[in-house]
Amino acid sequence: MNDTFLLDHSYKSFPARAQPCRSDALGALGWNVLADDLAYPLATLRQSALAHNLSWMQDFARRKGVQLAPHGKTTMSPELFDMQLKAGAWGLTFATIFQLAVGVRAGARRAIIANQVLSDADLDALAALLAQHDGLRVWFLVDSRAQLAMIEAWARRRRHGGRFDALLEIGVPGQRTGVRHFDDAIDLARAIQRSSAVRLGGVECYEGHAANCDNDHDVREVSALLRRVNEVVRACDAQDLFEDEQILLTAGGSAVFDLVIPMLRTAGLSRRVTGVLRSGCYLTHDHGNYRRYLAQVERREGLDDSLRPALEVWSMVQSVPEEGLALLTCGRRDISHDIEMPIPVRLARLGERIAASAPAGWKVTALNDQHAYLRFDAAGIAPAVGDRVALGISHPCTTFDKWRWMALVDDEGGVRGAVHTCF
Repeated sequence: MNDTFLLDHSYKSFPARAQPCRSDALGALGWNVLADDLAYPLATLRQSALAHNLSWMQDFARRKGVQLAPHGKTTMSPELFDMQLKAGAWGLTFATIFQLAVGVRAGARRAIIANQVLSDADLDALAALLAQHDGLRVWFLVDSRAQLAMIEAWARRRRHGGRFDALLEIGVPGQRTGVRHFDDAIDLARAIQRSSAVRLGGVECYEGHAANCDNDHDVREVSALLRRVNEVVRACDAQDLFEDEQILLTAGGSAVFDLVIPMLRTAGLSRRVTGVLRSGCYLTHDHGNYRRYLAQVERREGLDDSLRPALEVWSMVQSVPEEGLALLTCGRRDISHDIEMPIPVRLARLGERIAASAPAGWKVTALNDQHAYLRFDAAGIAPAVGDRVALGISHPCTTFDKWRWMALVDDEGGVRGAVHTCF
């Protein structure tokens, strides 16, 4: 793929005095975040952390004997997809056909749509993509006879002669999609096996809704889900319902990805098993939600070093209107807030090119569209107008979708390149 794109003044935070330039030319301009060369707020990705996370997760999957198909909805960035594929990813995961098309243009030739596909428009688009790209394999989720009937009706109307690859989804009661009961799962698998529009390639689950960041709870609940999945897999195999040379087993969000490994390596089946882990947020990690979950993974796996936060949104202190309160130039339009408020992680005083850790007591308590409310102890270290504050995030997906581009920076804040997003 061509991994360069043109940046200009239509991109938020691009310098007003700069001429439009290709993303691969940014490193030659000498810009530095802490020199105030770009406008605030500014979303940045630290290159060293990205490289570490790419290597670490790929190595984790290799050591566990499974494949990696990162969830593309996290970043929706062709440049980051390209990095993941070049690092050794088996394929990519998406939630929609639109996202899939972006991934295919970025070079993916194996993809999982971890969602149901059922509308005419989406089936039309999927059929077109498969026809246009030799060697492209796409598996999507099926969890009901109603969905299967819609796909078959579409195939009759369109006179579509092929069969889509499908995965039987096993769900968690009270949560998102997926078959709840064993008998319903086997009944659906048999219906798929008889279908002229779909063929059964494997089984899928998403364990994230079974976890709450308590180790004992997470191990117990995820294990219970995996036992249910295993029972379905073995029953489908015993009845010869799978129709590929492999049985594709896939799971894995970014919270308790280690706990699903046993299911991905299910042994004793009649066909080769390909286990696919679908974590997406590992690439940038975060400073909150996934950092807490990762601490549990590290304890379970006996790890000293694992993923590192790569994504920060830099802001400037624009006002300190009263003791204990500062307003930052960053708001809901710029940064995640769906799980918790942004987290102050670094501070660079006005005019300084070195960032230190932000004081532990600093806390963002609220966001407006364009402002963050930073609370601090007036008797301690206080921010001043013009200081720069880097905000960490909790859940990277909902920061990426607020930016059409992000700057790639080195550990000193130098701008070395950029990625763009396609939401």
